[in-house]
Amino acid sequence: MLIPPYLKAGDTVALAAPARFVTPDEIAPTVQLFKNEGFNLIYTPELFARERQFAGSDALRAADFQTHLNNPDVKAILCVRGGYGTIRLLDRLDFTPLQQFPKWICGYSDITVLHAHIHAQYHMATLHCTMPLNITAGKLQSEAPHTLLRALRGEKLEYVIENHNLNRKGEAEGLLVGGNLSILYSLLESSASLDTVNKILLIEDVGEYLYHIDRMLISLKRTGKLQNIKGLIAGGFSDMNDNAVPYGQTAEEIIAEQCADYDFPMVFGAPVGHVDDNRAFRLGTVYKIRVSDNQVIIT
Repeated sequence: MLIPPYLKAGDTVALAAPARFVTPDEIAPTVQLFKNEGFNLIYTPELFARERQFAGSDALRAADFQTHLNNPDVKAILCVRGGYGTIRLLDRLDFTPLQQFPKWICGYSDITVLHAHIHAQYHMATLHCTMPLNITAGKLQSEAPHTLLRALRGEKLEYVIENHNLNRKGEAEGLLVGGNLSILYSLLESSASLDTVNKILLIEDVGEYLYHIDRMLISLKRTGKLQNIKGLIAGGFSDMNDNAVPYGQTAEEIIAEQCADYDFPMVFGAPVGHVDDNRAFRLGTVYKIRVSDNQVIIT
């Protein structure tokens, strides 16, 4: 994997909206944070466009994102929010400038589309992290935005988390891949489908029906995406939905059941995804997980 250059004071970070619309007030805390940290934060007026639920038309969002891909001065593109819409841009974008001007593509949730495509087609690391929509004035001192800054600067990321009763003990080391489970499922058998062999797989999701989680895990199994992974990190599975007749398992229990045939270590309750403590993970770089009876260390 190619790792884009890490950032230093004075470097340029661009904001982009490949999915749902955003307002100036919603990004204001992020603008202030990055300026205070010494970065040059840029965006175009098109960032605040709106068409239905999207941040402007597909053509406009793609053109705006392409502007930042093409700009050699931009060292990172921070997506302002997820929602839905990034996949509508995938075939409109030319990612080849990344080969000449590598830069960090940052975000989570719907931005998993970009993570997966860039990993599959360009073998370049990206950053799974919180986004400006989630960086409110009251959260500027919280862990999530500061792990984003540390990740961009190339600082060491090590997370020690409490044990979960569904964890499977062991140690694993490998390239970290993954993101939002629903997005990964939607990309199966496409040119953006992830190669998970000998990788550590990270998954998270929000607002899904529990039986959908089961179906998606079975689909990952049937397409060979779980068979040869080194380890699994399950982050937040937030605001899950159920039917009138309850499914009878939590999302975490579904994952554990569908992975029962394998022996790789598993981490549940990791601080990543649609949770307040959504810490940064550099996808496409080497991680080590150590799962013991008492705690988990992710490095």
